[in-house]
Amino acid sequence: MSNHKKPVALDLPQETPLSGETEAYFAKCQEKLGLVPNVLTAYSFNQDKFDAFTAMYNDLMLANSGLSKLEREMIAVAVSAVNRCFYCLTAHGAAVRQLSGDPELGELMVMNYRVADLSPRQRAMLDFAVKLTKHPAEILEADRQALRDAGFSDRDIWDIASVTAFFNMSNRVAAATDMRPNPEYHGMAR
Repeated sequence: MSNHKKPVALDLPQETPLSGETEAYFAKCQEKLGLVPNVLTAYSFNQDKFDAFTAMYNDLMLANSGLSKLEREMIAVAVSAVNRCFYCLTAHGAAVRQLSGDPELGELMVMNYRVADLSPRQRAMLDFAVKLTKHPAEILEADRQALRDAGFSDRDIWDIASVTAFFNMSNRVAAATDMRPNPEYHGMAR
């Protein structure tokens, strides 16, 4: 267990001064979440990297999609469970608890989504995300068809794959840098 107090174990000082846009983004996070997620603080060492990360995250997780916000957070948790990403399991597990209004679902998602009471649509989505995480070379047309059969459009399949890929990348950066979640996440929506 690391004893560092920074969001990551690397010496990456935050750019100073932060851009006006980044300051506004942090203020919006503080207002909506009650905190600035450590992942954002970590990325603020470089404005271009911060902008790229937040643009991709906001597009995948907040933009219009055939996937609900809860479904996207469920993908984040299922992928992060496979990768055993402490940061994302903590932060996105809290999001599942909040969005679903069901603390037990959030915990089940972190431990093993297969034992959660999920709809066939959600189960198909998460089975695909986990297979894409563990065995990407084994994805076949039958896997995409299973998603279509569960009610997903081809655009939805793109979004499922994109959210899955983003969290695989994020999990690896978090692991490589020993990224730590904000302590507040642990008590949210319990």
